[in-house]
Amino acid sequence: MRQLLEYQADRIEAVFAHHKVPARVTGGTVTPRWIRYQVVPALGVRIASITGLAEELAAALDVPHVRVARQGAAIAVEVPRDDPQPVHLVPLLRGLRNVPPVTAVLGIADDGVPLLIRLPSPDVAHILVAGTTGSGKTALLRAMVLSLAYFSGAGRTEHVAMRPASCDLRLVLIDPKGTAFRDLADLPHLARPVISDPAEAVEALGSLARLMERPATSQTVILVIDELVDLLMVAGDDAERPLTRLVQRGREAGIHVIAATQKPTAAVIGSLVKANFPVRLVGKVTSPEDARVATGWRGTGAERLLGRGDFIVVAEGQVQRFQAAYITPEEVRELFQGKGWDGNGNGRLRASTSPPSSGEIGQDEDAISLRPQGEVATLAERLRPYWPTWREEWGGKTKAFRFLFGMDVQPGGAYWRMMEAAIAYLEAELNSTTTGESPVLPLWGT
Repeated sequence: MRQLLEYQADRIEAVFAHHKVPARVTGGTVTPRWIRYQVVPALGVRIASITGLAEELAAALDVPHVRVARQGAAIAVEVPRDDPQPVHLVPLLRGLRNVPPVTAVLGIADDGVPLLIRLPSPDVAHILVAGTTGSGKTALLRAMVLSLAYFSGAGRTEHVAMRPASCDLRLVLIDPKGTAFRDLADLPHLARPVISDPAEAVEALGSLARLMERPATSQTVILVIDELVDLLMVAGDDAERPLTRLVQRGREAGIHVIAATQKPTAAVIGSLVKANFPVRLVGKVTSPEDARVATGWRGTGAERLLGRGDFIVVAEGQVQRFQAAYITPEEVRELFQGKGWDGNGNGRLRASTSPPSSGEIGQDEDAISLRPQGEVATLAERLRPYWPTWREEWGGKTKAFRFLFGMDVQPGGAYWRMMEAAIAYLEAELNSTTTGESPVLPLWGT
């Protein structure tokens, strides 16, 4: 490696000398995907005379691309490695300690240190992830979602049987293509099942916007949207209006937006993104103009990134390159099993020792027979201590469902109607305190 570093440093200086640019290589950093050489130009040298030599440097080093960008008083010349190394998410998660709440792991920074971002920070609030197909933006989104869940209170195995299925973080995942978050459907932090339908996405955005207007919202909600432009093109103003309200005012209500797009064009997202997404995570894009729209800056060189997890983060007036963390589907399953998110042994309470038999439910859950009112009364009794609080929370019904039936039962069908009958009884009970009337147990299944 040392010989390679010295050889490439000599070649870089030779290119500068050939073009009569007085500059020296003074050091460098080796990262999993690239080697960064620090170049210090002589006083008075125009920066453009160095950044304009990217193609000449790539040819001299016999590599596909070289990214050249200013860093303070120095110039960074970043050369791709012949033996790139992936950054796996799970070892990163297990190696971190004392992580603040609502913090996402991005990957490994250019100095070799894990790169984390805390969404409630006033300098963060909302994040835009941009990059063309193959840039790794969806993999980065998945890593962020899983790391947020990993370090939140919900789903931790310790003492989980001692408390209801509550969490200090709620996730809303919008996946227009239906492929990005498919294997994350069992996360206990989801306020509702993963959303793929545009109409349901519009309803969720409107519901979040209404939640934002409520006083004293105590929970943190992270809205994650894959393929933002696809959603806006299909749903139009119905999606853009509530989303604009969320990115403008959501932080004060504890609502944060992480949105990804592979088409960061000014015509589509310019008005929405401008000033509303303080942090940009940008992978390889197709043109300098797309790089300018995605980063908000000129000359970042995002169009020369390598793809497959090679990103820059633009925040607080600074640009930093990093390699995004990656997790395979097999590692997702292992992580879920280890955290008790797979519906087995997660300590969630059930309404009964066994689910209704096939004879009780029938082949079609929509054609069920009436169950005894005692079953509904049992559910209502278990929900009674928590429902007065959960009814005020966005996603409270989903929280109640998972408390009653666990993570291995998907919301909907017969179980959902049983829960709603129990909630209707509790609502009547709560209303009776003001009307003076006795609550009547509703008939579930009618």
